[in-house]
Amino acid sequence: MTAADTLPDDEDDDAPAGALALEIEIAADAAGGRLDKTLAEAAADLSRARIQALLADGLISLEGVPLSDASAKARPGLYRILVPPPAPAIPEPEAIPLTVLYEDAHLIVIDKPAGMAAHPGPGTERGTLVNALLHHCGDSLSGIGGVARPGVVHRLDKDTSGVMVAAKTDAAHQGLSALFAAHDIDRVYVALTRGAPNPPKGTVETRIGRSASDRKKMAVLKSSGREAITHYRVEQAFGPQERPLAARVACRLETGRTHQIRVHMAHKGAPCLGDPTYGSGPPALPVREAIAAAGLARQALHAAVLGFVHPITGEALRFETEPPADMRDLERRLAEL
Repeated sequence: MTAADTLPDDEDDDAPAGALALEIEIAADAAGGRLDKTLAEAAADLSRARIQALLADGLISLEGVPLSDASAKARPGLYRILVPPPAPAIPEPEAIPLTVLYEDAHLIVIDKPAGMAAHPGPGTERGTLVNALLHHCGDSLSGIGGVARPGVVHRLDKDTSGVMVAAKTDAAHQGLSALFAAHDIDRVYVALTRGAPNPPKGTVETRIGRSASDRKKMAVLKSSGREAITHYRVEQAFGPQERPLAARVACRLETGRTHQIRVHMAHKGAPCLGDPTYGSGPPALPVREAIAAAGLARQALHAAVLGFVHPITGEALRFETEPPADMRDLERRLAEL
């Protein structure tokens, strides 16, 4: 299984402008595994996720026939991979509608929908909150976050909905960052969980860092990682009182680590419903049926409350939004269990 030299751009008329063309020979004894995995192992400079994206875009072919199914078995033969040039590092403004809760000359508070990434990243170059803010705010957006993350002070996971604040000036960015660093921000999330954490009210205090077994996941660690503190309270349990099938849990963040609530709820044995990363097993059948009926296709987590002192004016601000339709519908169905 060998990778050929990169081909000049002008040798492939079908290649995107500026693309590089790779040729990879898969021998018979190396065939039979998943296509994306096999090609990623052969092309040292391309990750499996990148191979999957190229397949989806029709940029990988076998003996001249385009391929698209990443899970198909790899067949022996000569594969051609067209690799487009990197996307521009500077995000482009996009006219994406925003639900604005508050805005002045210094900052903007929005209710982020599920499915929108906070800022551009690999595989998510467009359609992000930053793209929308660049169009909405124009040149007023703070530049402290760098060219890829202007105005971004904190993040919500792509599939977590709720209240976010972004800075429009450097002074506001510095002030908001100081508030977050000092944990002087009121942040409350609503989670719908599998089962209910026990006891029904308490504090989870651990250290969180990258998982040793999967670098894309976070995990509770014994010694390394960073301190993570979540205060939680079960607001309503659904199903049998002695053994709830699901629950609505309010989580107040004292720290703000990556995936903190998702990791902490899973650590308590009550992961967020619909969480593809930390779900650790299916919920009871009635809950699965409720999830399907509600159309929930993400983790059931919503940033409901954001409160802080305006870093420029000193005004106390507090914003609260209800969960979006998918979570509200799921909660209604869970209440009927």
